[in-house]
Amino acid sequence: MNRHTTFAAHWLGFRCLLAVALVAAACSQGFADPTAPSASDRQITLSVTSLLKQHLSRHPLDKEISERCLKNFLKALDPMKVYFYQSDVDEFMKHEDELSDAALHGDVTFAYTVFRVFLQRVDERVKMVDELLAAKHDFTVDEQMSVDRDAAQYPRDRAEAFDRWRKRVKYDLLVLKVNDKEEAADKEKNKDKDKNDSAKNGAAAKPKTEQEQMQEARQKLVRRYRSFAKRMHQIDNEELLEMYLNALTTSFDPHTDYMSSDTQKNFDIAMSLELEGIGASLMSEDGYTVVKKIIPGGAAAKDSRLKVEDKIIGVGQGEQGEMIDVVDMKLSDVVKLIRGKRNTIVRLEVMPAGDGGRKIYKITREKIELKDSEAKGEIFEAGLKPDGTPYRIGVIDLPSFYRDMSGDRLGMSNFRSTTHDV
Repeated sequence: MNRHTTFAAHWLGFRCLLAVALVAAACSQGFADPTAPSASDRQITLSVTSLLKQHLSRHPLDKEISERCLKNFLKALDPMKVYFYQSDVDEFMKHEDELSDAALHGDVTFAYTVFRVFLQRVDERVKMVDELLAAKHDFTVDEQMSVDRDAAQYPRDRAEAFDRWRKRVKYDLLVLKVNDKEEAADKEKNKDKDKNDSAKNGAAAKPKTEQEQMQEARQKLVRRYRSFAKRMHQIDNEELLEMYLNALTTSFDPHTDYMSSDTQKNFDIAMSLELEGIGASLMSEDGYTVVKKIIPGGAAAKDSRLKVEDKIIGVGQGEQGEMIDVVDMKLSDVVKLIRGKRNTIVRLEVMPAGDGGRKIYKITREKIELKDSEAKGEIFEAGLKPDGTPYRIGVIDLPSFYRDMSGDRLGMSNFRSTTHDV
């Protein structure tokens, strides 16, 4: 028991060292397009490789780590093997034995070389998708599409890539069409629940024709893939470096991570179970920032107007700050705009779910405690002892592991942690 506890403590310390010791260097990095490595890239990479030499596994930064790093990096960029050609990968493989040595010298040029090719392929695939969505598809043909990432192969040429994307687009169209029909069926099933619906909302919406359903599905896919391409072009030096160094660190094991400044801040929030903002969990879907959860007790929950599935399309600071359009903006950048110090105001331009209109919600930020993620205990009585009294059973519900890193570093005696709460 003691041996495992000590191992875990050292392991957590190593992960935190990667996250915290490098944050100052990461913060100094700018947000220019990732065209070439910066001085900060070199500094951070040298720090990471220095720490990796002390990794618990004692595995050297050798050829084996180089090969794993390349594999991890390509998987992070193109997990389904639908963007790169096999010829691209063959070219990358020529350098697979050099990556560890380059990293030891602070050189991450390879990451930028690969990423430039990736962006080129993404743009090509978007044009391909536009072409395929403009074409007619025969949905009566029985076809198969592999979704096994490990079994998939990179396409050898444009013709092979085109056929794979044809099946992918066809599948996406079918999924959207089925979802639309299921939503319509649910609405039909529930339309009699409120007898006053007709009076409140006017005449019932006319069911969509098959042609209208398909046209909407096509438009949604056009937006989805163009938004993906735009987000890829928005990736900056810091994000690319994080992706590449994570490919390197996870080559040692799946739990050794490098965190950029933004990721480290999010990690601290998750571990401390508190943040300052409106208290809403967001997700990016087809270029829109969509509300996926309203945190109980948070500012948004108290305001009560923002709902799950609402789309946030604009964010303004204070009472009069400029409303910034956030459609197609990176989710991390949208989150930065919405988060802020408690007692400050943020204005959200929202497209409510199921409503074509737009509304402005003014919400005052608060300190949000993520109560759903903290340990909870309950004692209840069950069964009978021989003397006739009930057994008392204690149950601990532990939804997540957490630790207030800042409180720990400051030496606070009552900082929040899983260990203390349990």
